[in-house]
Amino acid sequence: MTPHRPIGITIIAILAAIATIIAAIHTLQYLHILPFFLGPMAFFSFDLWGALLWALMTVVYAWVVVQLWNVNPQGWMFLVLISALNIILDILSIIGATTLSAVLPSIVINAIVLIYVMTPGVKRAFGTEAVGA
Repeated sequence: MTPHRPIGITIIAILAAIATIIAAIHTLQYLHILPFFLGPMAFFSFDLWGALLWALMTVVYAWVVVQLWNVNPQGWMFLVLISALNIILDILSIIGATTLSAVLPSIVINAIVLIYVMTPGVKRAFGTEAVGA
């Protein structure tokens, strides 16, 4: 029996799917398959590392979307971790010569996701709210 999926969880799954697409686009940009849309991107002058890190983010985000859609508590935990790691990766990209405008959509989506998944209602829906809190 699949747990009931509130509309908020559906929205967060859609936002995570958007973040998956953004990570996939960044992977293809670092591989020089897609052009850089919002500004130049470089990862410490070695784009292959950037592509590998963004590819890993894409795969994990895709798995998280499936877990969120099934209201699996593991999906919530990984979403918190991956959103924070994605923001860190964006900051590392900026330090490594990427413009802020190039990673700003990723930072905004991940920040919204991270803030939203920490709300009590989302925690309650996944059964991850602390007892007595």
